[in-house]
Amino acid sequence: MSEAQAPTQTQIPVTVLTGYLGSGKTTLLNRILSENHGRRYAVIVNEFGEIGIDNDLIVESDEEIYEMNNGCVCCTVRGDLVRVVEGLMRRPGRFDAILVETTGLADPAPVAQTFFMDEDVRAKTRLDAVVALVDAKHLPLRLKDSKEAEDQIAFADVVVLNKTDLVTPEELAQVEATVRAINPSARIHRTERSGVNLTEVLDRGAFDLKRVLDSDPHFLDSDDQHDHDGHHGHHDHAHASPIHDVSVKSVSLRGGEMDPKKFFPWIEKITQMEGPNILRLKGVIALKDDPDRYVLQGVHMIIEGDHQRPWKADEKHESRLVFIGRDLDEDRLRKSFEACQAA
Repeated sequence: MSEAQAPTQTQIPVTVLTGYLGSGKTTLLNRILSENHGRRYAVIVNEFGEIGIDNDLIVESDEEIYEMNNGCVCCTVRGDLVRVVEGLMRRPGRFDAILVETTGLADPAPVAQTFFMDEDVRAKTRLDAVVALVDAKHLPLRLKDSKEAEDQIAFADVVVLNKTDLVTPEELAQVEATVRAINPSARIHRTERSGVNLTEVLDRGAFDLKRVLDSDPHFLDSDDQHDHDGHHGHHDHAHASPIHDVSVKSVSLRGGEMDPKKFFPWIEKITQMEGPNILRLKGVIALKDDPDRYVLQGVHMIIEGDHQRPWKADEKHESRLVFIGRDLDEDRLRKSFEACQAA
C-alpha cells in the first residue's frame, strides 16, 4: 500500500496518552516534566490549565512552548495538532520523543490517525504507542456511563492499570479481566500513583505491528493458545470474570493462504462498511504465491499494510486477523474471511 516508510533517523517516536479524568495522567505528565530521567520529551497537552505544572520548573517560555529545567518542553494544542508538531520539529535542540495527551473525554482515534496518516507529520515522526491509563477503583463506574472509557482501552497498545492500592486483590483481578475482555492484546502494567517506569510507556514500538511480531511471534494467536505464557504481563489470577458485559469485543480469525484478488477487495469493503465500529484491526496474512508475510493494521476506516519479512521454513503459512470493535458480526466476518482463501 505504501512503500516509502523506511524509518529514518529523524523520525521521532510519538506516544498518545489517553485515560479518563482522574486516572492519573497529570501525575504521569508531571513526572516526565520534572524527574531527572536524562531524556528530553516534548509533551503536548490540550489545555495547560488542567495540568498543575509548577512554575519553578519552567525555565523560559516563548508563548506556546515552555521549557523545563530537565530539558523537556511542554506546549498546548489550541487548534491544530499538525501545526504544533511542526512547530516542535523546527526547534534546534531536538528531543527524544513526543507525548500527546488527549483530553479525558477524547477518543484517541483522531489523534492516532494524524500520526498514522498525515504525510508531513509522518515524515518526521512515527506513532510509537497508544497508552491508556485506567483507574482500577473507578473503572466499573466509568464503563457504565461512558463509551469513551471503553474505546480508550480498546484502542490501547499499553494499559497502565493505576491506583491498584485502592482495590482488593479480587477487585483488581476483575478489573484486569474486564480490560482483557475489551482488548486481549494490550500489555498491562499495574501501578500505584502512576509509578510506571517511563521506559515501559515511551519508545516501546508497540504500535508498530512488525516490530511487535518480531519480538512476540504469537502476538495475534487466539487467546486460548497464548494467553498465559507471560508475554503480555499476565498474572495467574486473571481468570476472574469481567465486571460486566462490555460492548467492545475482539474477533480473532484464522485461515490458510489468501487469494489476494479476493482478500484485498474484501478487507476494503469491510473497513468501509464497518469502519466506525472497528476501533483497531491487526493481522498477518499469508498471500498465495507470495514468499513474504503481509502485515496489516488499521484504525477505523484507515488501513495499511506491507510486507514484513519472508516466511521462515518452519512457519505454517497461516493468516490471522484480529478486529477490536463494537457490534461486530463475528459469524459474518468469519465466513466472509474464510471465503477469501485461495483454492
